[in-house]
Amino acid sequence: MEQVEHEEKATRRQGADDNADVTPTARAQVQIHVCVVLWGFTAILGKLITLPALPLVWWRMLIVVATLLLMPPVWRGLRSMQFAFMARFAGVGVVVALHWLAFYGAIKLANASVAASCIGLAPVFLAFIEPYLTRRRFDPRELLVGVAVVPGVVLVAGGVPGSMQTGVAVGVLSAALIAVGSALNKRYIDQGKPLAITGLELGGGLAALTLIAPIVSGMAVFSPPGPRDATLLMALALGCTLFPYALSLAALRHLSAFASQLAVNLEPVYAIVIAALLLGERRELHAMFYAGVAIILGAVFAHPILVGRR
Repeated sequence: MEQVEHEEKATRRQGADDNADVTPTARAQVQIHVCVVLWGFTAILGKLITLPALPLVWWRMLIVVATLLLMPPVWRGLRSMQFAFMARFAGVGVVVALHWLAFYGAIKLANASVAASCIGLAPVFLAFIEPYLTRRRFDPRELLVGVAVVPGVVLVAGGVPGSMQTGVAVGVLSAALIAVGSALNKRYIDQGKPLAITGLELGGGLAALTLIAPIVSGMAVFSPPGPRDATLLMALALGCTLFPYALSLAALRHLSAFASQLAVNLEPVYAIVIAALLLGERRELHAMFYAGVAIILGAVFAHPILVGRR
C-alpha cells in the first residue's frame, strides 16, 4: 500500500507545476476510475460468498484492518493526527459499515446488478448533503446531473420483479449512507494520510459491528468461514477494499464528493459486464442496457462541463 502514499506525494508535486490547476484533478479522475473498476467486482464477490451480509462485512473489515496494522505508514499517519480527527474518522467508519451492510443486504435480497445500480442514486443525495456538511453553497447543477442519472440506473438494472422490491429499498438506503460517508470524508480528508484514515474508518466500523453483531445474529457471526468463502473474502478485502479505498481518499483531495460519486455510477456497468465475461452469466445486454450506459456516461462527462472544468 506504499503506492497510495507515493500517488499522493506525486500528486502534490504535480500541483507545484505550472499546470497545477489541471494535472491534480486529471490524476484524481484516473485514480477514482481505477477504484471503480476494482469496486465492480465487489457485488459479484458478495453474491458468490455464501455468508449473510453481517458476517460478510465483519470479516471483510477484519481482514483489511489486520493488514493495515502491519503497515508502518499507517502508524506514522496515526502519530501525526489529532485525537479529535481520529474520533471523527472512526465515526465515519460506522457509517461506511452500515452502508456495506445495506449494500450486501440488497445483494442477498435482490441481486448484484440491482444493488450496484442503486448506488447510482447517491449523487442525488449528495447534491443536498455535501453542501450542508462541507459548508459550501448548494449547486443546482449537481442536482440536475444527479437526477439525470436516475433513468440510466433504472435502464441498467433492467427492471426488477416484485419479489426484489425490498432489495431495492435496502439498496437505496445504502446509497443514502454512502452519500453521508463521502461528504464527511470530503470535509475532513485534509486532516490525515489516506492509509491512516482507511485504518481508522474501517477500524471504527469493525468495532461497531463487533458490538452489535452478537445482539443481532449471535456469536455465529464470528465463526471462521469455509475455505472457499475465505479465499473470496481475501480477494474482496485486499483487492477490492484496501487499495481502492485508500486510493479513493487520495483522489478525494482534488475532487468533490459529488464528482467522485458520479464516477462510481459506472460501477454497475462494470459489475454487469464482468459478471457476463467471467462468471459465464447469460444475461442479455440488450438495448435498454446500452441506453442506460449512455445516460450514465453522459452525466459523468457532462458534470465537469456544467461546473466549468476542463
